[in-house]
Order: sequence, then structure tokens, then C-alpha cells
Amino acid sequence: MLPEVGGLAETGDAWEPYRLLDADGAIVQAVEVYFADLQASGNPASTLRSYGMDLLRWWRFLWAVGIVWDRASREEGRDFARWMQLADKPVRVHWRHRQAGREAEQLPAPRPAPGTPNPVTGKPTPGRKYAASTRAHSETVLRGFYDFHLDRGTDTVLVNPFPLDRSRRGNRAHQHHNPMDVFTPVRTGRYRPKVPKRIPKRIPDDKFNEIFAGLRSNRDRALLASWVSTGARADELLDSVERDALPGQQLISVTRKGTGDVQLLPASTDSFVWLRIYQHEIWAKGAPHGRNEPLWWTLRRPWRPLNYPAARQMFNRANQLLGSNWTLHDLRHTAAFRMAEDPEMPLTHVQWVLAHARLTTTQIYTTPSADEVIASALAHHARHARRREEPQPAPLAPGYNPDSLNTLFGGPPA
Repeated sequence: MLPEVGGLAETGDAWEPYRLLDADGAIVQAVEVYFADLQASGNPASTLRSYGMDLLRWWRFLWAVGIVWDRASREEGRDFARWMQLADKPVRVHWRHRQAGREAEQLPAPRPAPGTPNPVTGKPTPGRKYAASTRAHSETVLRGFYDFHLDRGTDTVLVNPFPLDRSRRGNRAHQHHNPMDVFTPVRTGRYRPKVPKRIPKRIPDDKFNEIFAGLRSNRDRALLASWVSTGARADELLDSVERDALPGQQLISVTRKGTGDVQLLPASTDSFVWLRIYQHEIWAKGAPHGRNEPLWWTLRRPWRPLNYPAARQMFNRANQLLGSNWTLHDLRHTAAFRMAEDPEMPLTHVQWVLAHARLTTTQIYTTPSADEVIASALAHHARHARRREEPQPAPLAPGYNPDSLNTLFGGPPA
């Protein structure tokens, strides 16, 4: 177990959104200049937070082994990669359960064992170990951090603890690549794990209707109808303001997460009906109203813009009615599958709606889901069983010409 020392502090300052603090509460200067470089490259504050969590884990590992960050060698990088494969993720208790005097029977019901597939969705719960995607992200961040200081000329940094793969030394990725061929995966970091490709999960229509019926407010109904019809990411839609909704044109504009571009997205008529009902209710209660005001508000005073954690809790409460574990991002997958299955909607149009840089990313949604494959295979077995039970035609008597019988009776014998 790593020591729970240091931390990643959110400052609320746009100039310096996050700071990495050491065990004494002092700012880690090496990470501070790295964050400034990331911000200058156009990365949002959410990226700085994601990178900061990986750096905090690495700093705690160095504190545990007694090594200063700029003296870490490739042995420490290797051992950190091995530790992330074998160690259990830290279990954090909710702050409500830490209050003194709380009785054991007041704790929530025990959750399913880590890694257990959900009986409704088939999606496994988070496991005890760090996922391969988490380890790959951590390796990429730390390798980039030390590359930055080596390029910057930090005198105390002599080697990158996370080197490139041996086959990549002195060569660039996809060297001498034929532009007519597809790109094959290239292992970049020596300690970077292989991340398996996963087919996105969609919410079946009948289950989506059950979740929709279990929602408590018209705001939640407007949100789910907008997410599942526009295909926008959850935080992209939550950042919208009132002037972004255009009911007359049946469009809503969102700011894309990766590029920061503003894009108009078509939405269903139902989403605008629910949106108008929600706005009529919230404005009657005294919520702020104006073209530049947020589109989504909390339902109780004091009025605050609805953020992603609150929207996730809302969706989790609806999930509890079915015992499912779908996420808000699965609504985007559901919208993509619905559009990709429409034969009258070209796949390039789906790519534009989802804002994918490559068409190959959109083609993932043409892959059949596990439920569809299982239903198709079961139907195949049922047809095969019926054919075996059907009576077979008697064989022709010797001496008869089959072609003559076909001509006489108008086709082959039934």
C-alpha cells in the first residue's frame, strides 16, 4: 500500500487549475512547470487533473521507496510497472460513513464482488486491480513528463525511467508505412501494457424505456432524451446555455471536448418537448433565466448549474431500479448504434454527428452486440432442429430419370 501523503489540489484559478503537493504540503515545482506546458499546448483543466492523478501515484511510490523524482532510474520505472500489475486499488470510504457514531446497520447494502458481470448489462464491475487502460495511461503520462524535463534541460534529470520499446529505439512509429494499408498497433513504451479492444455497450430499447419511466423529473427526461438523440458526450451537453437550444430548427449546439469547436447537433422532437416542460417548471420556481444562463440547473435552491457528478448520480438512481450498471457514456454509444443501423443514414453522417476524426472509429458501431449474436445463434439452432424433425422425401425408385420427373411435376419433388 502506498502512503496517503501529498495530494492534488484544485485551486479554482484558471491560470493554475491544479497543483501537486508533496508530503509537507509544498508545491512540486517540477509538476507545476509541466502543467504550464500542457496548458500552453491547449489542454483543458480536466486533462491536467487526469495527468496529475498519475503523477501523484508515481510520487507516492517514490516516497515509499525513498527515491527523489529526478534520481529515479529505469529500475524504479520497471518496479512501478510491476507494482501496478500486482497491487490492489485503494478502497476509499465515503465521507458520510466516516462520521463518528455511525451504526453498522446504516451502511449501504454490500456491493457485488469486484469483476462480477452485471446480470442485466453483462458489464463487469470494476476489479480490484488496476485496469490495463489505467496502467497504459499512467505509463504514457510519466514517459511524457520525463521527456519534457529532458528536452527542457533539467540538469538533475539524466534518464527517462520509462523508456521506449526496444524495437522503437532510433526509429519513428510507422516508418516506411504504405498509405494504402491500415495502421497496425505499435508498442511505444517498454513498460506499456497491451490494452484489449472492447466493443461499446448499448442500452436496448426496452431497457431504455424502463430507465426513462423511472426518472423523477422532467429535467432528467429532457437530459436523457437529448443525450440519446444527439450522441453528445455528457459533459458537452451539460455545458450548454439557453441560447444553444434551437427548438425551431430542432438543433442544439455543443462545444466539442477534444477540439473546442462549436457544433450544431440535430435532436429528437421529444427532447425539445421535455426541455420546454422542464424550463416552464424551473422558471416558475425562480431559476435564473437568460440567453447566457446555463441550460441545466439543480432542482432545489440555491440554484446551481448541474454538473457531471450530479447528473451521474441521477442516472445511477435510475439504474438501481433495474439493477443495471450502465453509464452516461453508454447513452452516446446507444445513439451511435441507432444511427449506424439506419440504412438511410450514411456512416459518414454518423461520423460527423459523433465528431470522430477517423471513419474507422465510427465503424466500431457496425459491429453486432453480444445480445444480437446470441439471439441469431439461438435462432440458427432452432431452425436446424426444425429441419431435422421435418419428414424427408422418399428416394426415387431405380430406373426413373429425375429430370423427367421435374419436367412432369413442375420442379423437384417436395
